[in-house]
Amino acid sequence: MRKALLMICTAVMINSCGIYTKYEPQTTVPDKLYGDSVVIGTDTTSLGNVEWRELFTDTLLQRLIEKGLENNTDYKSAQLRIEEAEATLMAAKLAYLPSFAFAPQGSVSSFNSQKATYTYQLPITASWEVDIFGRIRNAKQQAKALYAQSIDYKQAVRTQLIASIANTYYTLLMLDAQLELTEQTVFSWEETVTAMRALMKAGQYNEAAVAQMEASLYSVRASALDIKEQINQAENSLSIILGETPQKHLRGKLCQLQLNCDIAVGVPLQMLSNRPDVRSAERSLESAFYATNQARSAFYPQIILSGSVGWTNAVGSAIVNPGKFLAEALGSLTLTLFNRGQNIAQLRISKAQQEEARLSFQQALLNAGGEVNDALTAYQTSHAKTSLFVKQIDALQTALNSTKLLMQHGNTNYLEVLTAQQSLLNAELQQVANMFAEVQSVISLYQALGGGRD
Repeated sequence: MRKALLMICTAVMINSCGIYTKYEPQTTVPDKLYGDSVVIGTDTTSLGNVEWRELFTDTLLQRLIEKGLENNTDYKSAQLRIEEAEATLMAAKLAYLPSFAFAPQGSVSSFNSQKATYTYQLPITASWEVDIFGRIRNAKQQAKALYAQSIDYKQAVRTQLIASIANTYYTLLMLDAQLELTEQTVFSWEETVTAMRALMKAGQYNEAAVAQMEASLYSVRASALDIKEQINQAENSLSIILGETPQKHLRGKLCQLQLNCDIAVGVPLQMLSNRPDVRSAERSLESAFYATNQARSAFYPQIILSGSVGWTNAVGSAIVNPGKFLAEALGSLTLTLFNRGQNIAQLRISKAQQEEARLSFQQALLNAGGEVNDALTAYQTSHAKTSLFVKQIDALQTALNSTKLLMQHGNTNYLEVLTAQQSLLNAELQQVANMFAEVQSVISLYQALGGGRD
């Protein structure tokens, strides 16, 4: 009998080795994660490791980010998710300990109007599952992975929040600059229209020329109103992010913008530790791994030790007073017989979910690499276009001045002046938009590299 029992236990232990395996963290990333065009060295310096106050030195923006980290509802919800996961992990740890219960009982009985008899029991019971087959252990490891994932989720929300506030702030600076340029153009064109009306009365211009200039002036005024509406919408968006009612926000000027940053992407392997969404995807893979182990442990029996101590005055059919001390212990082994098919199905489900988590993790890495490539390319493009816009504006300003002189001497007409003015305004607006695009690409690269962490 002992030999048979020993053989059964040995077989069970050999077959259950899969439920004790430990998750091995991912240590590799796809080759050329950032693309062929990005040169990767061995330097681990990365923009994503820069503290956000060092990157965004504008004190007004810093105050807005601090306010957002304090008031944003999504960020607060992320903190509550951590507390929930922490409580779940605590419950998983407590499952290792025995459970105790105090269950007093009493009864009164009387037969054929005889004197009533009183019986009572005052037991304290305890139950403890011996985790030989890893069910509790794997549940605990899964809870630990989910707790770590909740922290990663909070970090992802934090990174997104900082980037959103910075993007909206610089959007406002861009719109302010575009509004200023448009209003300057309106003022200049109003002077031109006034002068042309005077010259028309003197017979030097016809009514068609003046009407054309007035129509262009009205168009620019309408553009200024559109920009003001966009500013109002951007300010409302910023207020929502900050958890406030709609209001105006103090801000600087785009021309005073300075970003103290070294555009370095570091080594791709840093993605595994820097990007909170990549880490979260790996936590999902880890959780699915331990869920599969739990599904395997369902094939093996549960061993539970239980016992109770207390006092009772009911011993068999006799009633004694005062009561006597009573203690008992019990060990049980439970192995379900008719749900093996259900356990097999659950194991297949867990394996499939683990494979899904693995693919999701791989996709998260690929997405991260693509975002870095997009942001870096956008920065390089907008940075290269900066000097071209400066030269374009200088050339268009010269062309406008020359066209005005030619019109004054009668060698050209008002349409050429109008075209030159419109081209200059468009180029100036595009230059402002390009300045914003360069800043936005830096913010996107900062976020793509996992910046803004605690």
